[in-house]
Amino acid sequence: MPDCVSNARNGRRRQKLAADKYRSLFIPAIIMLVVAVLDQATKLLAVNSLADGAIHQVLGSLLQFKLVYNDGGVMGTNLGGDTFYLLSSLFVLAFVFYFVYTARSNKHLAFSMAAVAGGAIGNIIDRIRLGRVIDFIDVDFIDISLGSFQLSRWWTFNIADAAISLGVIYVIIAVFFTRQVVVPTKSSPSANTSGSSLDI
Repeated sequence: MPDCVSNARNGRRRQKLAADKYRSLFIPAIIMLVVAVLDQATKLLAVNSLADGAIHQVLGSLLQFKLVYNDGGVMGTNLGGDTFYLLSSLFVLAFVFYFVYTARSNKHLAFSMAAVAGGAIGNIIDRIRLGRVIDFIDVDFIDISLGSFQLSRWWTFNIADAAISLGVIYVIIAVFFTRQVVVPTKSSPSANTSGSSLDI
């Protein structure tokens, strides 16, 4: 009889753990969806409102909207064709999905990486539909001159790029500056050095 009670309790405990595991992925999934939908909606608005090459100033030359179709990658890189960037984007998205899943108990990391995933999804949709990415946010930037490299304005970007950048920046700050991230080892999968540390 005690064995039956123990087995029943263990069964209920396993069911609760499984439910908690998937419940913790609900908000990251919502963040991915919101970022991807917002990205696609703003791109559609840009395509319908801006003629190719036309400039709409929002804060003078500091912030303006300009429709640009990016055939390459981030920051104007051109390392391959459409297929290369699509496959590499899918590979990175798979990695980010895995990261979100493993960090699901850590809200801060899971949410920030969910924003990265949502941005990646938004740009992947562009590459599948158009073979290139729609950019429209043009921001002035301090002039940078490093040898032959000159930068007077930031590369034109979109909501997806912004979500990816902010998510990655947050993770870097958490890892290298706040020292709140503790990477678990096989011997201690839930390693935690303090009450405020973050587990992956």
